[in-house]
Amino acid sequence: MNATETVTVDLADRRYDIIVGEDVFARAGELMAPVLRQKRVVVITDENVGGLHLDTLAVSLEKAGIAHSAIVLPPGEQTKDFNHLEGLMNRLLDAGIERRTTLVALGGGVVGDITGFAAAIALRGLDFVQIPTTLLAQVDSSVGGKTGFNRARGKNLVGTFYQPKFVLCDVQTLSTLPSEERVAGLAEVVKSAWLDSEESVAMLEGDAGALLAGDDEATIRAVRMSIQLKSRIVHEDERESGRRMLLNLGHTVGHGLEAAGDYRAIRHGEGVALGMIAAMRVATRLGRGRPQETQRLIRLLERLGLPTDLDRRLNRRVLDFIGSDKKRRGDRIHFVIPRLPGQTEVELLGLDELRGALEAC
Repeated sequence: MNATETVTVDLADRRYDIIVGEDVFARAGELMAPVLRQKRVVVITDENVGGLHLDTLAVSLEKAGIAHSAIVLPPGEQTKDFNHLEGLMNRLLDAGIERRTTLVALGGGVVGDITGFAAAIALRGLDFVQIPTTLLAQVDSSVGGKTGFNRARGKNLVGTFYQPKFVLCDVQTLSTLPSEERVAGLAEVVKSAWLDSEESVAMLEGDAGALLAGDDEATIRAVRMSIQLKSRIVHEDERESGRRMLLNLGHTVGHGLEAAGDYRAIRHGEGVALGMIAAMRVATRLGRGRPQETQRLIRLLERLGLPTDLDRRLNRRVLDFIGSDKKRRGDRIHFVIPRLPGQTEVELLGLDELRGALEAC
């Protein structure tokens, strides 16, 4: 297998490349240069990632002749709010950005979200590049153009669809992550595999030990599979009016778990893992799934080091947050129902019906 691969997201009127590999971060300037309209970028990162990777990126940009400055934000989900956005916008304007300036998101999903949102609204639209440094961001949030902010009522209730110009995923940046952060990202990989096919689920089952250990080749396979699946779905449904809703598998309950813990008690990937189990149980309760599929999913999640203790965490507050989900339509909600791998579907369920199915599990 090649150490570096390119996946193209092909949209109706534009396309962009995602490079997946190892030992490519040091070449970021050279690789992004062809998409820049001006050889000037503003890098947006957080304190943790900046301390690890900002110097390497700066050297790469200088080698490519790209002028650059950096804005460093506080780390954590709490940065995804309007106060930090306002501060970021003020700093960008103070830096004298132009419409040809490109923003570079260096970090995880929080940095990608706030950078993408800022790019969408600054000067009515700037180009931006994603360099995700967490597994969660590499396989999910950096691809497809979703940006979002949390509000008191729930997760990502304010946001835009705004596509990057280029994405660079170097799996070796994941070696700097705490193991629990890297493991949490594997939940989105499992989600992608279940949406994709039996072959993809079997691949993860075979690679589980290597993925848990952080093996680069197994990780590249997992990232590539996830990105290829997402690029196909985004090509068909960029604005989530139909098929793209499948990518929300596990997220309705997962977001409820995150919100109920004030975005501090549980990581996003951990919430998605538990949310997938909840979705499996709802499918079984509604006669759409089988208990053995739920058990297969639980075994895979456990082998990857992800939480499976849904019953201990599911409570009335979590169920209440489900009613604020952005996929709600009146007193009903679009809910992703997993069946066999590759056979997942979306149904419009009544909120009371969904809560009842969850409470009965």
